[in-house]
Amino acid sequence: MLINLSDVLSDQHKTVDETVPLTMDKICLQSGEYPVVSSEPVHVRAEHIKGKELLINADTALTVLIPCDRCLEEVRYDFVLNCTRHVDLGLSDAELTEELDESNFIDGYHLDVDKMLFHEILSEWPEKVLCREDCKGLCRVCGRNLNTGSCDCEDPGLDPRMSVVRDLFKNFKEV
Repeated sequence: MLINLSDVLSDQHKTVDETVPLTMDKICLQSGEYPVVSSEPVHVRAEHIKGKELLINADTALTVLIPCDRCLEEVRYDFVLNCTRHVDLGLSDAELTEELDESNFIDGYHLDVDKMLFHEILSEWPEKVLCREDCKGLCRVCGRNLNTGSCDCEDPGLDPRMSVVRDLFKNFKEV
């Protein structure tokens, strides 16, 4: 969703205060695509500070389906986003690169709300997602979800080539 910032950047410096729908229906990362199952409207407030500097606030909440890291069952993960960005549109591209500013969500006089929130979601993305704390995961032999029941597969045990490492840990527990 694009918001026009020309009123803020004009000589009158009117504050933009809008509530817009979140148009992101999925989060696309290198690890996969994650559907957005519910989202609240985004409240955006952009105000002039000085010169071509803006202060942009945006807040919303959304729910994304992320697979469990152990059993691959889908888990509903809630993001509550409240981001504040200080943007200086007077800086050149070289200066933006030096300061590592991610203001690529502003194109001319338009603010791309989805791009700005994507950066915020990316920074809050969980390292590990579990469907429950005691998730048993998948069987290493047949791939059955061990949370729903056990399987009749034999445990292959450890690779015999790793016995030296196993003995090392067994003999030196403080390591």
